[in-house]
Amino acid sequence: MGRIKVNLTLDADVVETARSLGLNMSRLADTAIADASKTERNRLWRIENSDAINAYAEEVSKNGLPLAQYRSF
Repeated sequence: MGRIKVNLTLDADVVETARSLGLNMSRLADTAIADASKTERNRLWRIENSDAINAYAEEVSKNGLPLAQYRSF
């Protein structure tokens, strides 16, 4: 997917510091937003699947790990 222009409002001191250090603010913002999106997507997935996750945890607690007898570690 290509890149698009967006407008961001940033703290003036943050911008000044980043510029003085020669940092690419667009790339930094892109990475930070991608990381935040991944974190939020994962958080929502855990909420949506909490019943199944809890049921599996309970099953493992009662009966141990499936195929545990075949583990070599």
